[in-house]
Amino acid sequence: MQQQAAETIDLAGLVADLNSLLRLKTTVTGMKLFAHAADMEAIPKIRRPNAVHTTDQIVSMASRLGWTVGITGDDLVGAQCRAVIGLGPQDEKWLAGESYVGVWHGTAEDARKRQEALDVVPFGQYQALAVSPLASGRLNPPDICLVYATPGQMIILINGLQYTGYKKFEWGVVGETACADSWGRALKSGEPSLSLPCYAERRYGGVPDEEMLMALKPHHLAKAIEGMKALARNGLRYPIPPYGIQSDVRAGMGVSYAKK
Repeated sequence: MQQQAAETIDLAGLVADLNSLLRLKTTVTGMKLFAHAADMEAIPKIRRPNAVHTTDQIVSMASRLGWTVGITGDDLVGAQCRAVIGLGPQDEKWLAGESYVGVWHGTAEDARKRQEALDVVPFGQYQALAVSPLASGRLNPPDICLVYATPGQMIILINGLQYTGYKKFEWGVVGETACADSWGRALKSGEPSLSLPCYAERRYGGVPDEEMLMALKPHHLAKAIEGMKALARNGLRYPIPPYGIQSDVRAGMGVSYAKK
């Protein structure tokens, strides 16, 4: 996740294709971790916070406002935000999750189980993180891309990922701190990671009720787009036509419906 040789992926082209295929309303965002804060600060037109924020707020500055923003652990409001992205320790105090007892969980045991279930970036490798609209190319390549989409859009994206090299995706739901299900898991594992944004992401990050979040590496996004293009040629495209309305996929299958 440190500075890498530039990939040959056309990021702006990916975003244009993705928006054409899925009609997204939220800016597709890139996220990148840096071993040295100076590398993050060297990004063109980088903005630095002048107050502490949640990671959800930092991500929303890119996905909702179109900004390029860089942070270190000192810019984040609490241990939870720092730990998920590897900018803070996942030590015994963090694992205990005492501040969540009586708030999100009824017992200390429940809080600890939730903390232990989170997918997080190991601490000690990185000093900084940046987010930016993917099409800007300022994080080329980003470690992961963040795609906010409705369930209808998301299933087509998943179908695109599965068009070739099929695999069954299995994702979990940790509950609160669901950013661990998306960017935490994708940064840690390198695998496409789907989440239901949690209360904090919606309250502080401005994620609408209808949106889900997929975090995935640029080459996975490129694969999904190629798959969606193939599906579209077969008449399987977004938006999905409602039942009873003739579509080219039904026509291609020789299915007809009697008119009322």
